[in-house]
Order: sequence, then structure tokens, then C-alpha cells
Amino acid sequence: MNKSLVGWVVAAVVVVAGVGYGLASRGKGEGPGGAAAPSAAASGAPVSVSTVRAQRRDYEVTLEATGSVTALNSVDIRPQVASTITQVHIKEGQFVKAGELLFTLDARTDEVNVAKAQAQLEKDLASLADAQRQLTRSKDLLAQNFVSQSAVDSSQTLVEGQQAVVSSDRAALAAAKVALGYNRIVAPGAGRAGAINVFPGSSVQPATSTLVTLTQIDPIAVGFNLPQRNLGEALRNLQSGRGVVTAVLPEGRGTLTGKLQFVDNNVDASSGTVKVKAVFDNARQTLWPGAFVGVKLVVETLKDATVVPQASVIQGPRGNIVYVVDASNKAAARPVQVVQAAGSDAVVQGVQPGERVVVDGRQNLRPGAAVAEKAASGPGADGGKPARGGAASSTPPASAVVTP
Repeated sequence: MNKSLVGWVVAAVVVVAGVGYGLASRGKGEGPGGAAAPSAAASGAPVSVSTVRAQRRDYEVTLEATGSVTALNSVDIRPQVASTITQVHIKEGQFVKAGELLFTLDARTDEVNVAKAQAQLEKDLASLADAQRQLTRSKDLLAQNFVSQSAVDSSQTLVEGQQAVVSSDRAALAAAKVALGYNRIVAPGAGRAGAINVFPGSSVQPATSTLVTLTQIDPIAVGFNLPQRNLGEALRNLQSGRGVVTAVLPEGRGTLTGKLQFVDNNVDASSGTVKVKAVFDNARQTLWPGAFVGVKLVVETLKDATVVPQASVIQGPRGNIVYVVDASNKAAARPVQVVQAAGSDAVVQGVQPGERVVVDGRQNLRPGAAVAEKAASGPGADGGKPARGGAASSTPPASAVVTP
């Protein structure tokens, strides 16, 4: 190859490499002298941030869990005598009232037994009446000295024996009526009838044949597990009657509000949880036994808590800090202690209500850096306006959700 041509190629390569190096240096922020360009904070230029005022409000610590809907009462209806179904008075899925007639059994044998016991009672009542007349006559004859005292005593014994027989007859009649009553099966309480397992003519046996199951739908209960660490708060809410429980229906179908009703008497050692139950009004049949729903229980309310966005808290090797902005628009690092944090809010100590807390742009800040407020959205954003003396906010209470 021609030496002059080789020289031109080498020169061109050197020129291209120099141009690329210069462009790369500018991309890295180097200045004309090769030194790195100063950042906004280092050069004294204000750092663009958005701030939110710390708020004082009641903060609800809420437990979130998955609960199972259970009926407060569910009864399997069974016959108490061996018999045959003669009539079914309800339909499947029907709502019945307490005392409503459900089934009728063949009662002919028991009706005969009642009539027999009634006849025996009437016979013995007649014998008792005759014995009482004999006793009265014997007393009259004793007064006239026509009979001895022993005759009167015998009549008295006859009357008392016959009274015992009458009492026995009355008990036998009552027992026969009880047996007859077993042939009319009524609802022990209000509820919804499930599947009916018998038909007219079906033979049934006591304790083995389930005729139908009645389940109470309104009110209804939701059971779930509560972590052991929240047991004390749950017991206090139960005793005071302030245990508010919210059931979150699946597929965005809304929520229902109920009350805590029951806390179990022992903690499950395998899971470290205790079973609790809440009761809900269910007139619209929104909750159904066996279904699963989300549950939220307010276990504690922190009064007059200082609430800041959780995004404003910076976790460092020496603890948590937030950046606050003073009246001269200077940033200051403030050590804080996080008391409770969940969702988008955090309860902290170390910040006064009304102070401006940096949310966006905190990663570019240094203590003492000048800041410039940019437009911010969301609750508490104030556009950089000065604090109003830390007045309490009218925002509704926040909630901390703790998943067991």
C-alpha cells in the first residue's frame, strides 16, 4: 500500500477519536477547563421541590385481614320420632319465622294414644268422685256413731289413692300429647330454608334424617384472625362498644359497617393469632354464609397525631429524617421517629404541625440549600405558601392499615 495513503488514514482516525472524546466529556458535565460542572445545590441555585404541610389530626390504626362470613345460627331440622312425612309446608330457599310449621308427620298412632289416656283419666276421675262421696258419707255416719273411725280412715285412704291414680293419668295424658306434638315440626327460629331432603311419603328416623337446614341470614357474622399484638386494643374496643369493623365486598361492590362482638379466650400458639367475630346487619342479603370478604378493624386511634406523607421520610444509616423548609425557603434536615406508617401517610415525632415538608426533590437537597416551590398536587400541598401557625387541619382522620 502507498505510504502516503496509510498516513492519511491514521490521521483521520486520530481526528475522529478526538471529536468523540470531546463530546463524551461534555455529556458528563465537564466544563471548558475539564472540571465537572457544579450541581444546582453546590452552585447556590434554588432546588425545585414540592412541599406538603404536616397535619395534626386523629389517626386510625386499622387492621386489614380476610374474613369468612358465618351464620349466627344454623340448625339442622331432624324428626324426634320414627314416622312418615305427610305434608311439606315450605319451599326450598324460603324465609321462615320462628314457630312456623315446616313438616307434618303421620300422627294417627299418637292421636289414638292421646284419646286412650284421656279416657283413662275420665274413668279414674269418676272413681275419685265416688270415693269422695263415700268419705263424706262415712264422716256423717261417724258423727251419728253408726260407724267406727277405722271405716272413715279406710274411706280417706281410698280417696287419696284414687287422687294419686288421677295424677298419674294426667301425666300419661301430657306425655301422649308431647309425643303427638312431635308430628308437627316447627321452626325453632327465623332463617332461610336450605335444600329439602324429604317429600310426602318419605320415611324418617330420629337423629339420622335431616329434613332441612335453617340458616339465619340477618344479622350475620364475619370471623377473622387478629394478631396477638393487637389483642389488648381489641379487648378494650369490645368492652367499650367502639369496635367498628368494615367488611369490604369483593369486585368493588361496596362496604358494610358492623361491630366487634366476640374475642376468643385463647391465642393460637401455631399462628400467634386470636379468633374474633363481628356482626353486621344484612337486610339486603349482601353477605352470604361461606363467602370471603376483606375486613378492616380500627384497633387504635392516635389522638392529635402529626401526619406527613410517607414519601417524605428518608431512611438513612443514622435513622429517619425529613427535609423541612423554613420561612426563608431554606431546607433543613429534621430527625424524626416514625410512630406508625401505612399507605401514603406516616405518623412522626420531630416535626411540628404546619411545617412545610419536602416530598418531591428531596434527593437533590442538602441542609441549608435554597429551594424553589413547584406546583404540587394531593392533600396538604400548599404551593410554597408560608405556614399558618400549625393550625389543625380539617381533613378527616387518616387510617393506617396493618396486614397480619
